[in-house]
Amino acid sequence: MSQLEKVQLADDEFEALRLVDLLKMQQQEAAIEMGVSRQTLANILKSARFKVMDCLTQGKALIMHHEEEKEE
Repeated sequence: MSQLEKVQLADDEFEALRLVDLLKMQQQEAAIEMGVSRQTLANILKSARFKVMDCLTQGKALIMHHEEEKEE
């Protein structure tokens, strides 16, 4: 995996995916849970979904945390 191109998934992108796609929350409900506007949530979801699909279709590694953070 060290040779794969890496794509960083931000914490808010992960949380948006978890709330909307895994827990099946409506976007408005998820936005309230995250403390952002519905439009902001939609933008975060769009970015997160693009990253996930980019990794799946292009064979890239999806990274949740920087490697430096893992070592601490």
